[in-house]
Amino acid sequence: MNIPVYDLVIIGAGPAGMSAAATASSHGLKIVILDEQTAPGGQIYRSISNPAIADENILGADYYHGRSLLTAMRYANVDYLPGSIVWAVSPDLSISFSRAGKSSQIKAKKLLIATGAQERPVPFPGWTLPGVLTCGAAQILLKSSGLTPAAPLILAGSGPLLLLIAAQLNRAGVEIEAILDTTPKGRYLKSLRYLPAALRNLPLLIKGVGLLVELKRSGIRYVNNVSQLKALPGSNQLLSKLQYSVDNRIETSSCTTLLVHQGVVPNVQLTRALQLEHQWDELQQCWKPSLDSWGESSQAGIFVAGDSGGIAGARAAEYMGELTAQRIAQQLGKLNKESLLKQTAKAGRLLYQQQAIRPFLDAMYQPADEFLKPSDETLVCRCEEVTAGQIRGMVAQGCTGPNQTKAFSRAGMGPCQGRLCGLTVAQIIADERKVPVKDVGYYKIRSPIKPLTIGEIADLAE
Repeated sequence: MNIPVYDLVIIGAGPAGMSAAATASSHGLKIVILDEQTAPGGQIYRSISNPAIADENILGADYYHGRSLLTAMRYANVDYLPGSIVWAVSPDLSISFSRAGKSSQIKAKKLLIATGAQERPVPFPGWTLPGVLTCGAAQILLKSSGLTPAAPLILAGSGPLLLLIAAQLNRAGVEIEAILDTTPKGRYLKSLRYLPAALRNLPLLIKGVGLLVELKRSGIRYVNNVSQLKALPGSNQLLSKLQYSVDNRIETSSCTTLLVHQGVVPNVQLTRALQLEHQWDELQQCWKPSLDSWGESSQAGIFVAGDSGGIAGARAAEYMGELTAQRIAQQLGKLNKESLLKQTAKAGRLLYQQQAIRPFLDAMYQPADEFLKPSDETLVCRCEEVTAGQIRGMVAQGCTGPNQTKAFSRAGMGPCQGRLCGLTVAQIIADERKVPVKDVGYYKIRSPIKPLTIGEIADLAE
């Protein structure tokens, strides 16, 4: 059959994907964006084409910066295919995807993966109860539908997004019972060695301090040094209370909704399925693909930009998308090396500024061990209902890595294909074996990476 061929196929329409598309289009490349969402923006700029909230103060100026990227992409000569679920990429860069229940294939001369980040799993006793959500889920509801969580509401966790969603909900008039900060003692001191570099991005530091001041001025109860979270159900088996420890004192608070957050990690499902080289990031406690300074992976012609290549934030993703697109244009003969360096100088400086703050933030907000290596009774694999204790038992029986847990218990074989348990399973095994996580490895991801019907697979034979 005739398969359409594009100079550049971009998977994802967040800040990296939109920026790359506009840049590559300026060089006359034939481009298509395959976007799983129904509209461009990714998670950070979700619904930017039609925000659900009229009051722009609620989401803030950083969110509406996405309009400039959206405008540039719309004026570019780009084929945009929303609702496209990519489920396989072959070595010759043939991309299989499903759209409106029907599968299709296209071929790329160059492929850019810009699938962004996912929230780090936050396993603790009771985290699967109805009423326990991630901060990212609450932000999706707010941006796409203007909906807010039911009260009484508690936020618990660590990291910049926790503060941001708390501030956004507070501006929207949502009553917040408490913010429980699980950042372990000593993390602020540990991060000080990275502060000089972080000062290169002073505006972002000031924004972070500003969020803290805003929340404290609003009168919201802010509790530091929180640990031992435990969500408790009521008679209806819905979330009813949250138990936690503060300075070795156990407290209990009533809540209908609990929002949790322990940072974000790169979405590596597709890069893993492509068997690209990956490396363990000790500060961010996650895997990320091994890339050169232009975002090219271990397989020539496959690039990764944005948070899917390493967590650095929306602005960094935007600049990386631009740099990567320029490099792709140069490889396709649209500009020479001298022009490449000249045209990427400004974006390179801005990217460096954004990345300079990351070690400081990563050291400060590195998750507590109780979330990386949860207690025995904690459910780790939600799909197959496997607990942390069972994982530890597997290690005692000779299990040496995440792939073997599939044989022992089917952990990682459910609908999410390990997205919600992969990091935790690896951390537990490494801890039990007393070896670094990088020596334990990760699940072997195989295509299709998303659930499909038999009909969608059969479509490719037509």
